[in-house]
Amino acid sequence: MANFEQNSEHQEMPEQKLWRAVIASTVQEWIHGPLRKQREAEQFLFSNHKDYRTVCYSAGIDPANLRNRLEKFRSSNDAAAAERISRN
Repeated sequence: MANFEQNSEHQEMPEQKLWRAVIASTVQEWIHGPLRKQREAEQFLFSNHKDYRTVCYSAGIDPANLRNRLEKFRSSNDAAAAERISRN
C-alpha cells in the first residue's frame, strides 16, 4: 500500500495536466499573443491575485518559483530589446 502511494505522488493527475495547460497557454499568449492578450496574460502572471496562486497550486507548481522564472525571462528580453534599440 505504501509503495502505491509513493508512485501515485509522482504521477500527474488529469486536473494538474489541465491547469498546466492553462498556465502554458497563458505564458504563450504573454510571449507571442496579440498585444491585448499579452497585457491580459502579463496582468495574470505578475499581479498578486489569488487566482494565480490557485491555478499554480492546482497545476502542482510553486507560484513563487514560476514567477521568478518568468521575471528572469522578462528581464532578459527587456535587456535584449534595449540593446536592439540602442544599435539603431
